[in-house]
Amino acid sequence: MTDRRHPPVQNWATDFDHTDPGWVADPYPIWDDLRQRCPVAHSDRYGGTWLPVTHELVSEVAYDTDHFTSRSVVVSDRRPGPEDLPAPIGLSPPITSDPPFHAIARRMLLPAFTPRPVAALEPFTRQLCRDLLAQTAGQASFDAAVEYAGHIPVGVIVRFLGFPQEDAHLFRGFIHLVLEEVDTPEEEREAAFAEMDAYMDAQIADHIAHPRDDLTSLLIDAEIDGNKLPVELVRGTIVLLMIAGIDTTWSAIGASLWHLAQHPEDRRRLASEPDLMVTAVEELLRAYAPVTMARLVATDFDFHGHPFKEGDWLLLPFPAANRDPAIFENPDRVQLDRANNRHAAFGLGRHRCLGSHLARMELRVALEEWLARYPDFELADPSKVTWSAGQVRGPRTLPVTIGRHGG
Repeated sequence: MTDRRHPPVQNWATDFDHTDPGWVADPYPIWDDLRQRCPVAHSDRYGGTWLPVTHELVSEVAYDTDHFTSRSVVVSDRRPGPEDLPAPIGLSPPITSDPPFHAIARRMLLPAFTPRPVAALEPFTRQLCRDLLAQTAGQASFDAAVEYAGHIPVGVIVRFLGFPQEDAHLFRGFIHLVLEEVDTPEEEREAAFAEMDAYMDAQIADHIAHPRDDLTSLLIDAEIDGNKLPVELVRGTIVLLMIAGIDTTWSAIGASLWHLAQHPEDRRRLASEPDLMVTAVEELLRAYAPVTMARLVATDFDFHGHPFKEGDWLLLPFPAANRDPAIFENPDRVQLDRANNRHAAFGLGRHRCLGSHLARMELRVALEEWLARYPDFELADPSKVTWSAGQVRGPRTLPVTIGRHGG
């Protein structure tokens, strides 16, 4: 963001901002410091926001659906009230849904995300990775985030939804709007959201006119209590799948490549021990978990001595939970063969990521295909790596140099 309206953070315990350049560049020291002296930080920004940073506290909030509502999960300057996004449904079910509707909405989507349909997408994903890598053949240096990582989940989700592949570039713009442009004037965001909604409504109308075998048609045909879903819920669920399924996986792939570019010993292990890939994927997800979720406080109550007020925001930093030394030995060290690894990269509680099988498959295939083509690579210039702002963290520019054995 070039036009920031929020001043730089001076004290992370009392004035944090998840879009601040210091947080965006490297949030881990911030979380480490807060974990020691202020495990529940507070900020007046965005109308009042709380930040627990230990695994225990993050887990407690994630499992508590009495004191916290999920009706809005992205912190911004506009804090919605119950009249804007009425519980228990919310704008983008099931992630914005509370009990009891959450279980109904999740159950409706679950069959599409089981291992079997995810496995059916693997050949497409693998070919997409190979096609992207073929376009970089012969280049001594290129941007692995822009030319590779960013395209993979976009292509997969667009196919999953049954939208035109030539519209994939639009999805990256939509994601930037929802997750990163939280610091822009509200009227600008509302105009951009209207454009996104119009695009989604046009795709839904096309699917109604021309039914097909994809996730959008599944949503259109789905019924709850014998009633078809209103178009607003179909659209909201599609937007959820777009955001949850693209930016997160894009970030995980990019962060994993960023790590491997700097750790040749890990690249060599994966090359010589292919059976290690499944365990390595879990460790890379733990160490570089991309997602920080949000909740709204549902009712006034005392949280470990802190006066939580109805309507306050609360950030749920799952990446901070994954770096808690009380849970993980040597949490800041990537150990590709880490055996005890019950990480929170996909969240905790009833809102644990529905698409975890899909994300794991995409990350595994993306790394397998990359290392098969480019076993030897490094960062072209570490200072040129940039990271996304907001609640999903991953490299947005990742210039790499290919070694002499690449290509």
